[in-house]
This record gives sequence, C-alpha cells and structure tokens, in this order.
Amino acid sequence: MLSEGELRIGLGVDAHALEAGVPLVLGGVRVESARGLAGHSDGDVITHALIDAVLGAANMGDIGSLFPSDGATPQGVSSLVLLGDAYSRIRAERWELVNADCIFIGQEPRIAPIRDEMRAALAGALGVERERIAVRATTTDGLGFTGRGDGLAAQAVALIRRV
Repeated sequence: MLSEGELRIGLGVDAHALEAGVPLVLGGVRVESARGLAGHSDGDVITHALIDAVLGAANMGDIGSLFPSDGATPQGVSSLVLLGDAYSRIRAERWELVNADCIFIGQEPRIAPIRDEMRAALAGALGVERERIAVRATTTDGLGFTGRGDGLAAQAVALIRRV
C-alpha cells in the first residue's frame, strides 16, 4: 500500500543522432546550431530523459509507450508539451516532483550560458519552482558517439513523493 510521503526515484536516459538542417532544442530551449537532433518530436534529449525519469519513478511506463512515434503523436511536437502531459498523468495519481537532476552529454554546445533558461523551461512545463530542477553537462573527452559529434545524450534522475 502506498502511503502519503512515500518517496520514489526514477532514472531516464535518451540519445539522438545529430542531423543537418534540423533545429537543435535542449532542455526546451532552441540552441543556435547547424545540426539538430533527429526524432519524431523535437528530439530534445534532456527533456526526453526527464520524462522517462518521472514516469519511471511513478511506475507509469516510458516516453515511447505514452507518446509513440506514429500518427498519435504529432511530428515535431515540443518535448515540453510531452513533459507537461506526462507530469499531469503522474499528478493525477497523487505524485509530485521533489527534484530532478538532468545531465547533458556532449562535446558541444556549451550549455552554461543557457542553463537557467533550460531550468525555467523545464520547471514551467512541470508547473514547479525552478529550484527543483538542476541541469548540468559533461563531455566524454572525445570518446563514443557524443565525443565524435555523431549525436547527443542525456540522463535524468527524478525524486517524487506521494501527496
């Protein structure tokens, strides 16, 4: 039986290939770049990882089961819209976000100049205070697909509590 105040944690991971001529969106923020992330939605790996983290914490499936890459999910939809939808489903089950920590993995772009804008965009989609959302970045020192610049990845962890 679930009790009020119960805590749960979820982990989300996402990766997409970079593609020329596609807008780059990270953490809900459009970033100036010649290449963006290929995907059915806007390909925002940070937001996708966060969606999976909150869904996993609530044991409510994953982004692919809620928003399949077919006609049911509009092509190019903003990942912030998907995040808001997923979170409203979690709230309907009496869960709320305590905090989330999102980690962007890529050699570039550098996100420090837009970190606060990303935090605000993600928090806005969730309807929570910006202080509940952390966004950080790391490189792989040139290793793997992110190091070669073939794609970008993100991980997120979310802590939720029963209300």
